[in-house]
Amino acid sequence: MFKKILIANRGEIALRVVRAAREMGIATVAVHSTADADAMHVRMADESVCIGPPPGTQSYLSVPAIISACEITGAEAIHPGYGFLSENANFVQIVEDHGISFIGPSAEHIRIMGDKITAKDTMKALGVPCVPGSDGGVPDVAAARALCDEIGYPVIVKATAGGGGRGMKVAKSAAEIERAFQTARAEAKAAFGNDEVYIEKYLTTPRHIEIQIFGDGQGGAVHLGERDCSLQRRHQKVFEEAPGPVITSEERAAIGRTCAEAVARIGYSGAGTIEFLYENGSFYFIEMNTRLQVEHPVTEAIFGVDLVREQIRVAAGLPMSFQQEDLAINGHAIEVRINAEKLPNFAPSPGRITQYHAPGGLGVRMDSALYDGYRIPPYYDSLIGKLIVHGRDRPEALARLARALSELIVDGVDTTIPLFHALLAEPDIQAGRYNIHWLERWLEDNLQPQ
Repeated sequence: MFKKILIANRGEIALRVVRAAREMGIATVAVHSTADADAMHVRMADESVCIGPPPGTQSYLSVPAIISACEITGAEAIHPGYGFLSENANFVQIVEDHGISFIGPSAEHIRIMGDKITAKDTMKALGVPCVPGSDGGVPDVAAARALCDEIGYPVIVKATAGGGGRGMKVAKSAAEIERAFQTARAEAKAAFGNDEVYIEKYLTTPRHIEIQIFGDGQGGAVHLGERDCSLQRRHQKVFEEAPGPVITSEERAAIGRTCAEAVARIGYSGAGTIEFLYENGSFYFIEMNTRLQVEHPVTEAIFGVDLVREQIRVAAGLPMSFQQEDLAINGHAIEVRINAEKLPNFAPSPGRITQYHAPGGLGVRMDSALYDGYRIPPYYDSLIGKLIVHGRDRPEALARLARALSELIVDGVDTTIPLFHALLAEPDIQAGRYNIHWLERWLEDNLQPQ
């Protein structure tokens, strides 16, 4: 087992890794920018190293600075958290070339799944169901028209190197395909330096369902059920729950087995999430995230496992501590993402926290790096906390979430807490009747930008 690991991240996920490592008796090294010198993950870790000025490109994305921090402190492994360098195959290769262990999958698997066309081709070959669409990049408008006539409208044009909703445009008819194609290419070029796009059939009322998998790197893998992440704003998840309200036990077993067998065949190591659009009883692969997800706590809650601990164990060469037959769902869990943003425009709201009180009680977990007096810097993502609740069933989890939200106090900045109070009053949310378009439409009707 490792004696010391470095956490190449910040905020609540860095603190999450510190806590798991401490329970395992492993020393931790926090890295931080000058803007994060007083951050909670820096205070809680055993050691800390300043790696640069506030901009992420000069600190948390600086590979030389992170490698140097490992060498200075003698850290044997790096946990990347999520975001920043967590899915950067070149970074993983450099880490391994320096004799440092990466707590995550191999550079090869990150590279394969990082390109959406390659990922789709790989998954299709492994028997994972995919959305009808192009076999690769679409070179021009003429080829786009021909393909769309074959698979039928509506379609969605996507950047092959895309993420975060950028480089994605919908065409509902032949009259819209040229504009959608050219706009997606331009956005992709600007955002990712790569204007290649591909086209898929656009499902009209799908849910976003993701399967949590875990591989031992030796040809063994398990699945830990699904999460429903359909409530999204601009392709960013805001509310996640497990198990999914509409997924049957038979569907769960079938798609879970398919996903576990697929990643086992390629020798995948560590945590990963295979994401699908789900409509009318069918699953369609969209992408694989080769890292820990923001919403991993809901899976931990219903299965009673520590995914971060498991990541560290497997990276150290130990076997997984559970097998598929050991995993059984217990109850229902929901997570809401609390952002420092001002409604109704969702504008970032950095500033000083004048009062912070986390909710508690049975079945309540608050993952946050906030504290009284902390100043939220303006340089990073606006996520400031994740409120997770667990109940015997979905109604109990919803009631517990409403109660926990009423206890949560974050003063000094604007937050998205009021959004969740409003959502919980909606009959569709109470009944689980929603899809990936529901929240955007609700926001248009209920929160008009000023």
